[in-house]
Amino acid sequence: MSITVRRATLTDAEAIAPLFDLYRQFYEQAPDPALAQRFIRDRLEREESVIFVAAEGDRLMGFTQLFPSFSSVRAVRIWVLNDLYVVREARRQGVARALLDAAAAFGRDSGAARLELETDHDNRSAQALYRHLGWDAYDGTLRFRLPLDA
Repeated sequence: MSITVRRATLTDAEAIAPLFDLYRQFYEQAPDPALAQRFIRDRLEREESVIFVAAEGDRLMGFTQLFPSFSSVRAVRIWVLNDLYVVREARRQGVARALLDAAAAFGRDSGAARLELETDHDNRSAQALYRHLGWDAYDGTLRFRLPLDA
């Protein structure tokens, strides 16, 4: 498998959307191709995220999406790697690693202090990959959230 990884542009939104819809379904969301298309297009159009795609020829095999954030305490940029998805038939073939490597290179090039991500406690294969690539698990604080869409 010969994979190329590149930063996505607005013209990629239509091709990324089905993968994003599958990603959402992995996290137990109902299929919604229109919502996926709109969300990805809006993020790219408004430059609210950075997306990298992995392709074999013209076919997208996976993507990762990063959102900008900042550390007020350190007064630096950080990137939140919010989404990572590889199509089933391309898993365990280096696609996720290539996407994570591209995200890390982008983070360094943008002057960010770090990348952050969160995964489910039972996603052992992803955790193993993250650790293998040098990501450190940390949880020195209690995390809270306030749902605003209830």
